[in-house]
Amino acid sequence: MVDRHPIQERERVDRFREQIEAGRILISDGALGTMLQQKGGYETCPEELNLSRPDILEDVARLYVEAGSDIIHTNTFGASPLKLATAGLDEYVVEINRAAVEAVRSAAGEDTLVSGSIGPTGKLLVINETTPQDVEAGYTYQVGILAEAGVDLLCVETMTDLVEALIAVRAVRTAAPDLPCMATMTFDPTPQGFRTIMGVAIEQAVPRLLDEGVEVVGSNCGHGLDTMVEVARAFREVTDAPLIIQSNAGLPELVDGEVVYNESPEMFAERVPDLIEAGVRVLRDNPRPHPGDPERGRPAGLTPDPEEERVPIPVIPTIGRTDQETWR
Repeated sequence: MVDRHPIQERERVDRFREQIEAGRILISDGALGTMLQQKGGYETCPEELNLSRPDILEDVARLYVEAGSDIIHTNTFGASPLKLATAGLDEYVVEINRAAVEAVRSAAGEDTLVSGSIGPTGKLLVINETTPQDVEAGYTYQVGILAEAGVDLLCVETMTDLVEALIAVRAVRTAAPDLPCMATMTFDPTPQGFRTIMGVAIEQAVPRLLDEGVEVVGSNCGHGLDTMVEVARAFREVTDAPLIIQSNAGLPELVDGEVVYNESPEMFAERVPDLIEAGVRVLRDNPRPHPGDPERGRPAGLTPDPEEERVPIPVIPTIGRTDQETWR
């Protein structure tokens, strides 16, 4: 268990808000799923590693810390009860979320912020695959665990349904009212402007999310830098709130049987001034095959040693089930 220090936690929370208010640019970690696959992979979902191989999570987090990241996200994107149920892991909601925070905190220390990642449930409210009440209950439960385990802030991310996003943010404000909340949705260019696959426009999403208490709002995934710069500018037309942008390193291509992304660290660095001019205060780049990318908004000298040895890690076995009460 991580030795928690409430005073130090409070200082980290205050530090995030102070840095955002002061206009400092914070660099977040890069792709987590890509790194976990490179380090050995998983059978059902990335979150199973939280229990079977937390050392992998700590190793990846430490690499990003050494690369200069200000913020490291937990491996809990799919760790809500409803999402874990699709992998048969909903009996381990507490253990999976708690272990994720502990692994990252061990690597982050006191100088790097730990963000609790909260992703979609995978259930569509619009066709009644679940109910708003179950979604909110699940998110509230997950957020409570993350907050108790010691995250410094929470990030509701990669949402396409505004209703689900608002429910998740409401859960944050209910279960962790003192913690900062960031929120991102994924937008695609359309003839009518940027929209999510559920048809949500930026001008629809932003005011609703901010009204629910989101402190940093933005977009992630889906496209490369050129498009994300335009997305950021579209956000700035709607709000003066600080923005978060988490772009893909271009669109994936299959080369010699491997998925590669064609945007280089140098290309990212060239567009950083445009993102900052648009009001972006938190930068994150997805996905990348190595952690030498979070420093791209940094001065030279933070680049990890390219000769660093990478030790292969065996494939993770499926986690067994035990007789525990489920979150319900």
